[in-house]
Amino acid sequence: MSSQTSVPLSIEDEAKLRALAANLEELTGALVDVDDWPRHQLLELVAKAGLLRWGLPPEFGGVAVSDTAMIYAYEILAAACLTTTFVLTQRNAACQRIANSENREIKAELLPPLCAGESFATVGISHLTTSRQHLTKPAVSAVETPSEFVLNGTVPWVTGAPAAEHLVSGGTLADGRQVLLAVPASLTGVEVKPPMQLLALSASQTATVAFTEVHVPRRYLLAGPVENVMRIGGGGAGTLTTSALAVGVTRGVLARLSHEAERRPELIPIYEALSTECKEASEDLSAAAGTKTSSGSVPTSELVRQEANSLVLRAAQSYLAASKGAGFVSGHPAERAVREAMFFLVWSCPQPVVSAALREFACVIDA
Repeated sequence: MSSQTSVPLSIEDEAKLRALAANLEELTGALVDVDDWPRHQLLELVAKAGLLRWGLPPEFGGVAVSDTAMIYAYEILAAACLTTTFVLTQRNAACQRIANSENREIKAELLPPLCAGESFATVGISHLTTSRQHLTKPAVSAVETPSEFVLNGTVPWVTGAPAAEHLVSGGTLADGRQVLLAVPASLTGVEVKPPMQLLALSASQTATVAFTEVHVPRRYLLAGPVENVMRIGGGGAGTLTTSALAVGVTRGVLARLSHEAERRPELIPIYEALSTECKEASEDLSAAAGTKTSSGSVPTSELVRQEANSLVLRAAQSYLAASKGAGFVSGHPAERAVREAMFFLVWSCPQPVVSAALREFACVIDA
């Protein structure tokens, strides 16, 4: 009944991960609205399991792990609670940007409490990607002085913004160069808007953050000024993270669908087909993260994302159909799964992946 591949963890770490997932699964049903911030899950349960240290430099309290291990952990945790795991990925992205900076002073200041779960940081960087550079006016402008950077503008999507002590974000200078900064949320001019009520994952407290004449001391500089600042100091597995969460959600859906199949034999072929596909998607994900397949081939991250998106959408809808009317009631796991699956159509979804989804929806077959 399992769709997992070989485990890239020690027996001890695997046990901790599974115990954490079991705890998160018990609590996931309570994460519904914007007021249901998963502080206990993230800064207590995840911290106690040691995962807040993963992928960060040991000299600052971190623990070195492979990209494959991190991707595997995301799969397991997303199967249990997508909201907590999504928030964790955004926190990890911020931590990795800090860790990969050449600013040793700020690393020594921020990483130890982040590793220990004593503080929380998140990212607001979508406006700095190359896909936004066609805009005449940058979303966030930056003015450089000898001692600081002054930010003005709006960061549209910042997960966990109300809880963050630092926002890894930045802006664009008049000459087109960009800076990446660990912006203290306490600075004058930083305004976190009310979190958005979303189709799913509202408890992630994703909000817009406005910068109005925010004076950020130069000591918080992580990278730049340079063109396309997001191309330097990347965060490990990067684009594969989203696919890992999609595969993980599929794992959780299939675990529930298997219970339905035990009572209704007609569902067994459906479960088995989706389970086989999930196993293949997990293997492709591991291969793209650095684990070679038996054939030696390595799928592109774009192909992996297309597969994962298609799979999680079909698996969630299959579970809803199998659950019948009961699954259409608000709060049922099938109803929640369908809403959460939709998230992958909009979260960091590059245009080729969107196009592939639209072709699949319209039953358009490429020549």
